[in-house]
Amino acid sequence: MDVVVNARHCEVSDRFRSHATEKLARLEKHDHRIIRVQVEVEKERNPRQADRAVKVELTALSKGPVIRAEAAAEDKMGALDLAVDKMAAQMRRAADRRRVHHGRHTPVSVGEALADAGPAPTETEADGVVTTERQVGPITVTGDGPLVVREKSHPASPMTLDQALYEMELVGHDFYLFVDKESERPSVVYRRRGYDYGVISLDVVS
Repeated sequence: MDVVVNARHCEVSDRFRSHATEKLARLEKHDHRIIRVQVEVEKERNPRQADRAVKVELTALSKGPVIRAEAAAEDKMGALDLAVDKMAAQMRRAADRRRVHHGRHTPVSVGEALADAGPAPTETEADGVVTTERQVGPITVTGDGPLVVREKSHPASPMTLDQALYEMELVGHDFYLFVDKESERPSVVYRRRGYDYGVISLDVVS
């Protein structure tokens, strides 16, 4: 397994590279298909972020899905150790999920998912001006916000729901956007509680 270390706004020593190679080699016991791990080290320039001064992002490339994890700490070693532990946990969860009998954990329907989506938007009127407020997670958004500050586009091949769940675990996210292989519809699978997952699909209309 190759380990490639890159740094932004900082320098990395040979000691750090050796430590990274040694730590990352332990991941092979969770996934023997790993070919290369890219380590991105970035130093935070804001002095107020001293407890998160260094961020380490790991990207594991293998014969299977790409696996990603990141963490931040006061120093490079601490951030690396946290990121490696997080990636190992993601690999274990993915392996555990594959062992779960699929029939006992059927994703909820679209109706149930929408029922859990939260309260509907509310409108208030003052001086003839109607203002709409809605909840986005813990944040109350007024008007048409929030603004899109980051946009990404990824190539995608159709996959089964089981594969989408597996890849969601490997990237460590609570949701995963994919194209369903059977229905050919854009879909999102998301984590609910433990091994309980939900799935929402879109019916494309012209």
